Amino acid sequence: MRVGSFVLAAQFPGQGQGEALHRAVRSAEVAEEAGLDTVWLAEHHFVPYGTCPSATTLAALLLGRTRRIRIGTAVSVLPTTHPVALGEQAALLHLASGGRFTLGVGRGGPWIDLEVFGTGVEAYETAFPESLDLLLRWLREPSVSADGDRFRFREVPVVPSPSESLTDTAGPEVVVACTSPSSVRLAAERGLPMLLGMHVGDEEKAEMVGLWRQYARAAGRPVDEIRGAAHVSAGVCQIADRRTDAVETLMKAMPGWLRQGLEAHVTVDGRARSMRDPVAYTELLCGLHPVGTARLCADRLAATSERTGISRFALLVEGSGDLAATEENVRRLGTEVLTQLR
Repeated sequence: MRVGSFVLAAQFPGQGQGEALHRAVRSAEVAEEAGLDTVWLAEHHFVPYGTCPSATTLAALLLGRTRRIRIGTAVSVLPTTHPVALGEQAALLHLASGGRFTLGVGRGGPWIDLEVFGTGVEAYETAFPESLDLLLRWLREPSVSADGDRFRFREVPVVPSPSESLTDTAGPEVVVACTSPSSVRLAAERGLPMLLGMHVGDEEKAEMVGLWRQYARAAGRPVDEIRGAAHVSAGVCQIADRRTDAVETLMKAMPGWLRQGLEAHVTVDGRARSMRDPVAYTELLCGLHPVGTARLCADRLAATSERTGISRFALLVEGSGDLAATEENVRRLGTEVLTQLR
């Protein structure tokens, strides 16, 4: 089992954006000190829900500040960037870090980002498969051309080539955020592990893993690849000496952050959108994920792994909104929870 932190660089009410980013960087440094396996970085535009607009840029900084821990994006939003540009960044980070970078990609949402970056709503609604396939070709082939509906260009060499890395892996690992059967099928047919969101519980995640395996078998993926797929489960983790104290910490801080963060999202075409109730959502997360004593958190992670077959976790550790409390939470995750799991 591999346990990592999930960093949104969340801007809580009354905080500045620099404060949120500083907490994100510091929590990642502490994650390496505490023995965590990975730091997963989220990416958002124009909203205080998350103040990191480029997960690959922040990943580059953290790869330079650390020596052992893996750094992954959760996720880089593919519809708002050119897949070749993202592929070049991923290859660069893979090579420069000695293979410590994981590229997580996803569709994002129908947000105004698509207007600002000029990619249009089609990039979100229909073009994600073409973008993903072009990205994968860039990370696996020595030269690439394109003749699709969205991307067309003559053959060019891949520089830097991920295969030139002095590691056991030919290129960076790629994972796909999945929220629907169509995205599960997309990932499975390409043999890519899934990143599953923190808003769903063990039963639904187990169903999605089963569906992934079904699609992967139908696509003729190798048996060993299917069995060894290292899917990632996102969640929330808050550790305290009593469960009531852990829940209270999150209930005091998270609803305010969720309210201002989620309300700030603007759709690209004026379509109606519904927003989760921040208090009810926080309560849901506290019930689904490792929130409580170290023993409870270890048991919850082990139970989720057993029920779902998922071996990796990306845990939101900044739910208190406080720098010192976040650092303590990360340290306790490493010294009190991981030691029980291992």
